[in-house]
Amino acid sequence: MIKQRPNLLWIAALALGTLAGPFDPLEGQAYQTKFYIETFDQGNGGWFADRNYALPVWDGVAYCYGPWFLDANHAPPGAGYLHLLMWLYTSGKWYDTPEASRLPYSNNSFLEQGFGTNFTNAKLTIRLRGEMDLKGTQLLLLAQAESKITTSNYILSGQPIEVTKDWSEQTITLVPDPAQWICMGARHDAPHYGCDDIDVVLNDLNVDLIFVLFPIEVVPVDKGITDLHGLWAGEDYAVDTQYHPKGLLMFDTVKFEFAK
Repeated sequence: MIKQRPNLLWIAALALGTLAGPFDPLEGQAYQTKFYIETFDQGNGGWFADRNYALPVWDGVAYCYGPWFLDANHAPPGAGYLHLLMWLYTSGKWYDTPEASRLPYSNNSFLEQGFGTNFTNAKLTIRLRGEMDLKGTQLLLLAQAESKITTSNYILSGQPIEVTKDWSEQTITLVPDPAQWICMGARHDAPHYGCDDIDVVLNDLNVDLIFVLFPIEVVPVDKGITDLHGLWAGEDYAVDTQYHPKGLLMFDTVKFEFAK
């Protein structure tokens, strides 16, 4: 398999760290645009697979395949259930928590290059391909941030990512427009999750970025289960996985162009 190299301008921008952007007459200076690029040529780059597993990488391509962990943290009255495909911490403090002991590694090229957490109007470009039975779900980006009032999880529902059989490059923009996002909220017994304003989340996106499949249908194997959302699906009762997405997704490149 021949892997297409990223545009040399992207590499130059990464090496320089900044590129002068459009002149802002109000501020009297040029915007500074920074580029984060992960091609997986040197491995996982700090990205994880599924719940907290090592991301499989072969020949500079990241592979995501099921069956996936069922994330029930946002079960109704939250927005629903998720599959986590691939994710990256955007702040180093999370490597110092007890939960981090479950992680298979602590390298993170995003943090090592000194990128910040302001993702307002950042453009995300990915090159991917896949063979998927989506079962009514969509491939979406989730942004998670901790603010003064809560920990918010927002999915960019207004800009779904198409799963194509051949390699395709697609760009989405993390606009601070509430109409483009769904706040996932929280299940009844997860009060630490909530909904701050999306502009607050994007201004300091200090937890992680996750590629997810949403919404996941939950059907218990035991038809006698009636409290689907009060109990923990997949833990307190078995779920029928024939209703869940299956297949393979391959990520060749992940790029962020920061707006300012």
